Amino acid sequence: MGTFTIGKLAEAAGVNVETVRYYERRGLLAQPERDGPGYRQYGAADLWRLQFVRRGKDLGFTLAEIAELVAAGSTEEVLQAAQAKIEAVDARQRELAGRRARLERLVELCAGGDAADCAGLRVVS
Repeated sequence: MGTFTIGKLAEAAGVNVETVRYYERRGLLAQPERDGPGYRQYGAADLWRLQFVRRGKDLGFTLAEIAELVAAGSTEEVLQAAQAKIEAVDARQRELAGRRARLERLVELCAGGDAADCAGLRVVS
């Protein structure tokens, strides 16, 4: 596959060049070798790592969580982290469903002409 400049690496991974530099500063990507004129040179392993970080972000993992997954490198730890993330998503969905129900009740109050409760946002859970 050869080597990539920072621009080509960013393009191949679907991220911004500044994102690559930021991930290097955070230790998520190793500092690359540089060629004669000083250009960064990345390999296939760097592309894989950058794609891993991007996919982790897309799945809702924080950079700190991704760094832990990279350091651990075990399937078991990825499984545990994914299960924990599912539980967090489920909890958030329950929270949002409750909020939606309260907002729907507020709409009913306001549409029904209950001006005092509507203006005061007094919604019984």
